[in-house]
Amino acid sequence: MQVIGLCRFSYPAEGGFQVEHADLAERMAYLYAPARLEERFASFEGICLPGLRAQTDPDFTFLILIGDTLPDAALDRLRALVADLPQARIVARPPLPHRKVCQEVINAARDMTQPALEFRLDDDDTVGRDFVERLRATARDCAPLLARHRLVALDFNRGYILRADAGGVCGEEQILPYSSMGLAVAVQPRVALSVMNFAHNKLGQFMPTITQTDAPMFVRGHNEHNDSRQKKHVKPMRLPPLSPDDAAVIEDRFGISVARLARLCGA
Repeated sequence: MQVIGLCRFSYPAEGGFQVEHADLAERMAYLYAPARLEERFASFEGICLPGLRAQTDPDFTFLILIGDTLPDAALDRLRALVADLPQARIVARPPLPHRKVCQEVINAARDMTQPALEFRLDDDDTVGRDFVERLRATARDCAPLLARHRLVALDFNRGYILRADAGGVCGEEQILPYSSMGLAVAVQPRVALSVMNFAHNKLGQFMPTITQTDAPMFVRGHNEHNDSRQKKHVKPMRLPPLSPDDAAVIEDRFGISVARLARLCGA
């Protein structure tokens, strides 16, 4: 079964943001601001890529959606970062409606005659080293259910929230049902809908869901540029300094070097 992941790397979509902008030019100025890009590259390199490189099942495709106006220096840097990840494909698109363009990019990479397992990550998220392996195993275990439904969500809801900045690395284990990371959708052949056609926290309203909580399966990065943190009335998330035991789990499960992540983020 084909496994496809999608990451939007500073893609200036129409819609899809909690942050409001007056026009496209203002949105691109926000996304491409040097300080913001630097932070996105640090988390992409320190959090997202290690988990993908460590996958026990390397048979997957990871699509990185960028705008066709991403500055050349940033594009060169992105290409260099994924040069050793053969599963990665950088896909450039002009600004288009968010859900439509993400659906098109995923489906262009699919064999539409076959079922697929689709997941999404932000550039500061990652998944456990056995994520792809366990997606396929879960699909096999639940084959009768998947065969009866066009779409089925697979939710690995245990993981870590990390914050890395000049003050060091903070974080803790949490259970977050139907968050975007650690979540996938099984899609039957010839079904054009994708994991990106739904608000992740509402998947249970549209399809059967399978939940597994036995092992940490995601890391979610937390920083001032998280789109979800920009909404009004969002309470600050207070995270404790990462314990040595949790740091060991994060390195073992996700391939993340906490010390290197701290250096990348200026600590």
